[in-house]
Amino acid sequence: MATLLHIDSSVFPASASASRAVTSAFREAWQEQHPEGTVIYRDLSAGSVPHITADAHGAGFIDPAAHTPEQAAAFAERLQLIEELERADAVLIGAPMYNLSIPSTLKAWLDNVILFGRTAGESPSAQGTPVTVVASRGGSYAPGTPKESYEYVQNYLTAVLADMLRLDLDFIVPELTMAPHNPAMAELVPLFESSRERALQDAATRAKSLAERFAA
Repeated sequence: MATLLHIDSSVFPASASASRAVTSAFREAWQEQHPEGTVIYRDLSAGSVPHITADAHGAGFIDPAAHTPEQAAAFAERLQLIEELERADAVLIGAPMYNLSIPSTLKAWLDNVILFGRTAGESPSAQGTPVTVVASRGGSYAPGTPKESYEYVQNYLTAVLADMLRLDLDFIVPELTMAPHNPAMAELVPLFESSRERALQDAATRAKSLAERFAA
């Protein structure tokens, strides 16, 4: 049975989160195709992943037999996250833009799963795994827009997920999510609504396409 690793990092609940709405649409479409499959879910806003420590970081570069008790305990938590990534047939990540970048909790997850000599380096252990990132943002940072040069979410995640971990990366980008809440953006509400609908449709389409790949 196929396994989906689903990561959410929005600080908002599903009723108020653009990224969670789209990851939910993806997951529902995936589970329709794999009702008996496995979904590994990590809600990073719930504090399920610690920010990396010196013990957790340093333990990745030495023989486990030489770990101190503190290093062993910290590295065991990293290994659990790494093994979840390695077991996954597909990965789904909700990555809203906060202050021009990703949530610190998502950065913490990445810091834990990036391990040179295993998930990164010459032969990354999860290489080729499809990963869909829902990169929601309050405004628009698309090519040709005034804030294009401030787009750090997709650029950063491309460098990490595609270049370092060598995952098969695809983005879904619901944007202008602040338009319904900011009077100064009122005229952009129709563009927000079309972006949201397109993102929801793209999520369902992408999920079904990936699920079919693992139908056997």
